[in-house]
Amino acid sequence: MVKDIYRKGLWFTLLFVGLWVNASWAQEEITEKELKEHIVFLTSDSHKGRNPGGKINRKIVSYIIKEFKKSGIPPFNRSYKQPFRAKLRVKKGEKPKKEVKTWNVIGLIEGSDPQLKNEYIVLGAHYDHLGKGGGPSSKSDKIAIHYGADDNASGTASLMEIGEKLMANRKALKRSILLVAFGAEEQGLLGSRYFVENSVVPRSQIKLMINMDMVGRLNSENHVYMGGAGTFPGGVELMKELGPPLGLFPIVHAGSVGGSDHVSFYEKNISVLGIHTGGHPQYHTPEDTVEHINFEGQKMVSQYIYQAIMKVAGSDYEMEFIYQD
Repeated sequence: MVKDIYRKGLWFTLLFVGLWVNASWAQEEITEKELKEHIVFLTSDSHKGRNPGGKINRKIVSYIIKEFKKSGIPPFNRSYKQPFRAKLRVKKGEKPKKEVKTWNVIGLIEGSDPQLKNEYIVLGAHYDHLGKGGGPSSKSDKIAIHYGADDNASGTASLMEIGEKLMANRKALKRSILLVAFGAEEQGLLGSRYFVENSVVPRSQIKLMINMDMVGRLNSENHVYMGGAGTFPGGVELMKELGPPLGLFPIVHAGSVGGSDHVSFYEKNISVLGIHTGGHPQYHTPEDTVEHINFEGQKMVSQYIYQAIMKVAGSDYEMEFIYQD
């Protein structure tokens, strides 16, 4: 027993020292270079469209964990991984597929205020996609790699970059941040639904969930779109005000919560923002590739989201859930 206690103590000591060293080097700026590196990795041919389950899924999860560690972002409790089972969707009449094991990846940036650090802002993005297609969600008849560069390698890349910048400026945070890369969103929001049903913190302490799903295709009008801004006090005004100084012109909806992972939180009476840069013809087809990503625009959108987080988590901004029709 003494040996077990020693080993556990040594593990936590080594983790703390390693993360402290990495945190001291955490990059303060979101860069187009790193956004592109992340998306190129996630959309590699070898990852075959990032379907849930198996060796490829484990490789993607390991990559996200490695990036969190590089930024000095610790896990929540001892592990970054929250495992769950996912049933893959099939077209009507087709033979059901077996459930697979997949994961949410969770990192924590603790706030500095003695009371407010027990309140949490969740920043999330799903990392999975549609594999080689053929399922009910594909918009193409082709059985080919669905790369999912915008959907949602873009959101996953922004999650890692914004997380790194938040970690570099963590002393300015009063509330705590949970960074969550969700698995199996394309199979019916399975990762986020599992998270809210098995929350690592009391759900009442989650004050806002910001979801990034398809944030890599900023248009020529510099429109960034969002739903749910009316689910917390002053949200619509805040999100409109933050845009123009960054060269963005937000299209902000109080409701219109939409159909991505933030819906799982909204259904539990948690305030949400679902942020994206709009639809396009390549959605859910093999043509959603890295060549179409607007990296300059994605950096702008990432900065916008970072500033929104700092407004809410870096102050005693009043937070309460407001229902929207």
